Amino acid sequence: MKKPKKPFSTTASRAEIKAAAVVRKTILLVDDHPMMRAGLEQLINRQPDLIVCGEAGNPTDAFGQLSKKPDLILTDLTLPGRGGIEFIKDINALHPELSILVVSMHDEVVYAERCLRAGARGYIMKESGSENLLIAIRRVLEGQPYVSPMMSDRILGNISAKRPRGSDSPIQALSDREFEVFQLIGQGKSTREIAEQLHLSSKTVDVHRTHIREKLDLKDVTALARYAIRWLETQ
Repeated sequence: MKKPKKPFSTTASRAEIKAAAVVRKTILLVDDHPMMRAGLEQLINRQPDLIVCGEAGNPTDAFGQLSKKPDLILTDLTLPGRGGIEFIKDINALHPELSILVVSMHDEVVYAERCLRAGARGYIMKESGSENLLIAIRRVLEGQPYVSPMMSDRILGNISAKRPRGSDSPIQALSDREFEVFQLIGQGKSTREIAEQLHLSSKTVDVHRTHIREKLDLKDVTALARYAIRWLETQ
């Protein structure tokens, strides 16, 4: 005689489905503007598959938040105390498994490739809107790189045309550190202030100044300061 079958129960499967539904990818926000962080947090926490696990206003605080083991760092590029590109390099060196998406107001034509070379998985401008930001977040979390379609075409065009690096602008010829020094010069910072902010000696900053002037074909420090100020005004 066959034993009667137990009635089918959906309790376990529903519980499993519910548990699976609440597994959300965690994101650490790094931005020095509290209102920006609040807006991003509100946007992200409304998503069923994403949640903010922490936030920081500078790189030092961000490193302190890494114990929360985020799946993704969403970071601005301009950060107090340490340049955003150097921050990306540090994270990539210490935690190469951790994905980084840069969200910045700065022109991607100038900054995106630098960030990708430093170790970021994607770059999106703040003006791109929330829908595109969510697309970028999910793509990077899936292990894919993200830049805008325009920037993607540009990068592929550079590769296929085999143009030498820096052919579009003399600024592209600067190393990442020289680029940071150049930006701070444009902000009116003195050698001592630049050295303190970047944790360098004044002598090292002077060496970078000299290399920048040579690459930009500028005759003296005054010409360099004017050039840097004008360049920043266009960004």
